[in-house]
Amino acid sequence: MINLIWLVMILAGIILAGFKGQPEIVTQAAFQAAQTAVKYAFELIGIMSLWLGLMKVAEEAGLIKAFAQLLRPLTKFLFPSVPQDHPAMGFILMNFSANILGLGNAATPFGLKAMQELQSLNPRKDMASEAMCTFLAMNTSCITLLPATVIGIRIAAGSTNPTEIVSTTLFATIIGMSAALLADYLMRSYNRRKIFHC
Repeated sequence: MINLIWLVMILAGIILAGFKGQPEIVTQAAFQAAQTAVKYAFELIGIMSLWLGLMKVAEEAGLIKAFAQLLRPLTKFLFPSVPQDHPAMGFILMNFSANILGLGNAATPFGLKAMQELQSLNPRKDMASEAMCTFLAMNTSCITLLPATVIGIRIAAGSTNPTEIVSTTLFATIIGMSAALLADYLMRSYNRRKIFHC
C-alpha cells in the first residue's frame, strides 16, 4: 500500500510538472533530495553510534536488567500472558529503552525480535495475539524522553535551538501512548466480552 501511495505521488508530480511545461523540476528535486538524504545520513552516524554504544554499555553493565526489574509491575500488567522470564520480555524492554531515547532505528531490530518471540507463544499462528497487539500499540506510540534522532536532524539542518522540542515531544508522546494503551485495553475487554457471550 505504501509503495502504491509513493508511486501515485511520484506520477502526480511528473504529470503536474509536465502540464506546467517544467519537467526538469522533477529531476532537480530528485537529485537535491538524494543529496540532502546522504548529507543527513552521514551527519547522523555519529549521534546514532554514540547512543547505540551507550545502550550496549548499559546492557553489559546490567542497567537494562535493572530497568526491567523496575518496569516488572508495568510489563506484568500489560503482558499478562507472557512469562516474566521469557526472552520476549528482554526484547520488549530493549525496544522500549531505545524508543524512550528516540532511537527508532535502534528500536526496530529489538521490536522484530520481540514479535518473533511473542509469535512463539502465540497459540493461533495465523492471528496476532493480545500481547502482540499491545506491544505494537506501545511500540508505535512510545514515550520519548530524549528525541535523539530528531535532535540530530535539527542539528544537521542548522537549527539554533535543536533541543527545544524535548518538552513538547514528551507531552505529545505521553498523550499518544496513553491513548494507544487505553484503546488496546478497551478493545481487548470488548473482544473478551464478545467471546464470552458467544
